Amino acid sequence: MTQVDHRSLSVPDGLAGERVDAAIARMFGLSRTRAADLIAAGHVQLDGAEVGKSDRVLPGAVLDVTIPSMVDPLEIVPEIVEGIGIIHDDDAIVVIDKPVGVAVHPSPGWSGPTVVGHLAGAGFRIATSGASERQGIVQRLDVGTSGVMVIAKSEHAYSVLKNAFRNRTVDKTYHALVQGHPDPLEGTVDAPIGRHPKADYKFAVMADGRASVTHYNTLEAHRFASLLEVHLETGRTHQIRVHMAALKHPCVGDITYGADPTLARRVGLERQWLHAVRLGFEHPETGEQVSYESTYPADLAHALEVIRDAH
Repeated sequence: MTQVDHRSLSVPDGLAGERVDAAIARMFGLSRTRAADLIAAGHVQLDGAEVGKSDRVLPGAVLDVTIPSMVDPLEIVPEIVEGIGIIHDDDAIVVIDKPVGVAVHPSPGWSGPTVVGHLAGAGFRIATSGASERQGIVQRLDVGTSGVMVIAKSEHAYSVLKNAFRNRTVDKTYHALVQGHPDPLEGTVDAPIGRHPKADYKFAVMADGRASVTHYNTLEAHRFASLLEVHLETGRTHQIRVHMAALKHPCVGDITYGADPTLARRVGLERQWLHAVRLGFEHPETGEQVSYESTYPADLAHALEVIRDAH
């Protein structure tokens, strides 16, 4: 919600004859550009009448200024997000089940719900390490990917887990329903990933990309699609989606990476069939090996049943 600040001030003698934008900048502590924007938007009145930025002010005249707050796209908005489940919670970590349609943290261009916003709204104290909008975040899942993820609550846990992810000692297991049948039925994709040269919202296998390694194994093979278990060695953005598309077996429903929209409609999917089912790591405080799991959400479970029943 936009916060609005209304202010009225009389023009002091010292600003007599100044342009309105300059006077507002001096009187209200704003930049000249911000002042000019407010005038252009009709948020400024001089003695009850709208003005232009180059109009001059007289001493004693009353400037009425309405200042909508500039919302920071990286500001964490505390709010309870429906569908986020708490799998485990202790002094060091909180493990959650992230639903589809929720970003992990705020970012430019995203105005929807976030994991960090939910945790703030639900009263969780999170580690302060990391960029302000990503505090406590040691891993990420795409907005369109659901499943299990861990967030650090203590500074020590953040440091230990960050290193564990960096050193690839975390067991990240996903299930992906992909079109067709990968050949061989199990294998490894070792192909560097970088930003797509023609679409900045996508990624692609690129010779000058970052090293990316994905291991997969076929769990079920059906007429139109195969259910894979996937282990990530690295953690690049969109890694599974990009690697499966490179094999010509995109995730079912992943229209961005070349999936068949007809099949997506047939199984009722509006996102990629990809779920983080298991996360295993050494607990940052106890040193014990722990593992947490997440079951398929309703939309993925339904789509899988449609695929299983297709003849």
